[in-house]
Amino acid sequence: LGRLGFLVDISPNELPDKLQRILQGYYSEEKRYLLRAKIIRENQVIHEETAVNEVVIHRWVTPSMIEIITKIDNVFLNSQRSDGLIISTPTGSTAYSLSAGGPILHPSLDALVLVPLNPHTLSNRPIVIADSAEIEISFCQTKQINALVTCDHIEIPEVLISDKILIKKEPKPIRILHPEGHDFFHILRNKLNWSSGYPTPPHVSES
Repeated sequence: LGRLGFLVDISPNELPDKLQRILQGYYSEEKRYLLRAKIIRENQVIHEETAVNEVVIHRWVTPSMIEIITKIDNVFLNSQRSDGLIISTPTGSTAYSLSAGGPILHPSLDALVLVPLNPHTLSNRPIVIADSAEIEISFCQTKQINALVTCDHIEIPEVLISDKILIKKEPKPIRILHPEGHDFFHILRNKLNWSSGYPTPPHVSES
């Protein structure tokens, strides 16, 4: 659930009462989609992993940057030299992606965000794409790489320079039950300390 706990709606002292209300049917339901990453080697899938938050391709062991080629639905997007690339769901947009300068995506959006990690080209900025897209990551063949792929901090064994990584939304979502009165923007204000020191408008409840 992360250190800030964006998916945690209920404080410990509220748990007995709110859990009882949820069990009685008083809740709102939200669907969150996952990502599936596949490592392709010599046209064979050698490893698969799922992620709720993000898939990260990043340098490993060596301090040198890695050179990444990105395609979206088999259309070339860019080549980049960087420390890596984050592919994040809306759920993950308040996690590692946010720390790397990515935007916050509302959970209802059918979108993914690609966030470069310390890119060598300063104009290389995060980009939001449709979550129906298939993302293909490969590596420039000009230098040896030491790259690692992680899915929500679960490591996939070291990839080779000839490997490809395919990332796509899982067809089946997970279901999250929220207590009555769930407010995503209230959670953002509370977890990120927004509006601290400013008066709350009279029509807004912060309870």
